[in-house]
Amino acid sequence: MIPFRLTAKPGVPIYEQAVYAATRAIVAGQMRAGDPFPSVRTLSRELKINPNTAHKVIARLLTDGLLESRPGIGTVVARLPHSSTSERTELLNRQIEELVVEAKRLSIDLDDVTVAINKHWKRLSSSEETYR
Repeated sequence: MIPFRLTAKPGVPIYEQAVYAATRAIVAGQMRAGDPFPSVRTLSRELKINPNTAHKVIARLLTDGLLESRPGIGTVVARLPHSSTSERTELLNRQIEELVVEAKRLSIDLDDVTVAINKHWKRLSSSEETYR
């Protein structure tokens, strides 16, 4: 059994949704460094996605450094890198810009966006504690 699920959202490729769900599970602590990651076959079966899509998801997570392949063991969750805060923040620039553009499009002010971010941050932080 895998520690994340997909709820199909129209207009968003299933591949992107699966990458996001797996990334979220890793970041939230549901999957820890060294934990085995499901095989293509298991991921395909559990998420009810095409095996080619499952392979693409795993390849993306390997490329992003969230998974690593260990000979004789298989694919496991990688230890998250200890880069500087500025390097890690740089990785978010595209998503931050998209969030700001969307908030401005919806006429949401910065204070409301900040409150929403804090709410989600706290929810995910409490999830991390649950799995430790």
